[in-house]
Amino acid sequence: MSFDALAQRALDTAAKRGGQYADIRFEVDRTERIEARNGVVATLSDTTSRGYGIRALVDGAWGFAAGSDLSDAGIDRTAARAVEIAKAGAAIARSRLGEPPRRAYNDTFVTPIKRDPHDVPLGERVLLLLDAEKALHVSPQIRVGRAWMDLWTIDKVFYSSIGSKIEQSVRQTGSGMEALAVGEGDVQSRTFPGDIGLYKTGGWEIIEQAHLLDNAQRIGEEAVALLTAPQSPSGTLDIILGGSQVSLQIHESCGHPAELDRVMGWEANFSGVSFLEIDQLGKLKYGSDLVTIVIDNTLPEGLATLGYDDEGTKSTVSDIIRNGLLVGYEMSNDTARTIGRESNACVRAQSWEFVPMIRMCNLNLLPGNTPFENLFDDVKDGIYMESNRSWSIDDHRLNFQFGCEIGWEIKNGKRGRILKNPTYAGITPKFWNSCDAIADERSWVAWGTPNCGKGEPMQTGHTAQCAAPARFRGVQVGVGYGG
Repeated sequence: MSFDALAQRALDTAAKRGGQYADIRFEVDRTERIEARNGVVATLSDTTSRGYGIRALVDGAWGFAAGSDLSDAGIDRTAARAVEIAKAGAAIARSRLGEPPRRAYNDTFVTPIKRDPHDVPLGERVLLLLDAEKALHVSPQIRVGRAWMDLWTIDKVFYSSIGSKIEQSVRQTGSGMEALAVGEGDVQSRTFPGDIGLYKTGGWEIIEQAHLLDNAQRIGEEAVALLTAPQSPSGTLDIILGGSQVSLQIHESCGHPAELDRVMGWEANFSGVSFLEIDQLGKLKYGSDLVTIVIDNTLPEGLATLGYDDEGTKSTVSDIIRNGLLVGYEMSNDTARTIGRESNACVRAQSWEFVPMIRMCNLNLLPGNTPFENLFDDVKDGIYMESNRSWSIDDHRLNFQFGCEIGWEIKNGKRGRILKNPTYAGITPKFWNSCDAIADERSWVAWGTPNCGKGEPMQTGHTAQCAAPARFRGVQVGVGYGG
């Protein structure tokens, strides 16, 4: 279906009502989920949502309205409401930062896929999950087994009053599994891959990359072993974090504090603020010289990879931390101008119903030069931890505590016995400055997060924090037993 005429009507209506700039984003969003649990299909859903969101700019203030009525009257009503909301904002605004985007684009973007998941018969998809879930049950102590698969198809077209027309077709795919073991007075779980599954842009090949069947028995065995494993110790130790745990560490202690709207206080009433003040740019030693974190919204298979964000800004690559130094933020057009920069295309909305806002996108810790197995070599006394179990961080994103599903004791460079309930805590810059080794690109994975919450009303974002395992020296461990 062509949206050209509807878009032109919306933009014309907004202009007639007093909008100095407007854009409209049409979306068709399809969400599919299959979950097998304890030998049966517990979830089989396939939903589609269609609609559009309109932004309008009046005297430096933005208004937003959404609708699903594609009639002329529906388009007119929604466009007019967006302008009226912008006028209301302008009437009370203490500052007016809004300006039209500087560039227009006429382009298309399509997620590359090797195999369309819909070409895989539904029965085959279900059987894969049932087989993987069954293989988790290595003992009667496995009380709950789960295996799941999520598929998203997002088709959207963006038009603006400065002449943009951007068509995008995005495919996002993920899967995972979990074994829950129950013993005498204890409950332990193991999840794979990572703590939420493997989520990327792409097709059926992403499901194949997860290797659920190949790992199900091991994951079940580890869940059972945790029931009788010794408690992880307390003290100050060296730790090595698995890649998915590093990914979450980036998400919580780097990604959220580097959102420029949060730095400016716009999220204070819901999500909190940030310790990363603007005058620290180019000055704050966020991490060791090994730590370089970049936004790359062009990354193949990154869960947040798009051609353009929801302001119509072209995806790009930019630095947040370079050789340990804070050098950038996740930005929108308006916030970027306040610090003399241009947007790095980090504005997204959950769907057509929601106003676009700054979101974490593909936030990547660049790999190091150390093979994974060599991270252990000069650790005399430490713990290797995998798969997040719990987390807590203050509203400045400065003080944190994480618990993992499983740990392994490290003695004199060798990984030894399994440990249960491993936890660690720290202060964000001190922790990242303690990083003295990052595994090389062979262990680097585009870990995706499909459930990042932000905003009021809250929106769920699809982000990625690509990472490899990493080593940190002298970390406080064993705090908050049990997570």
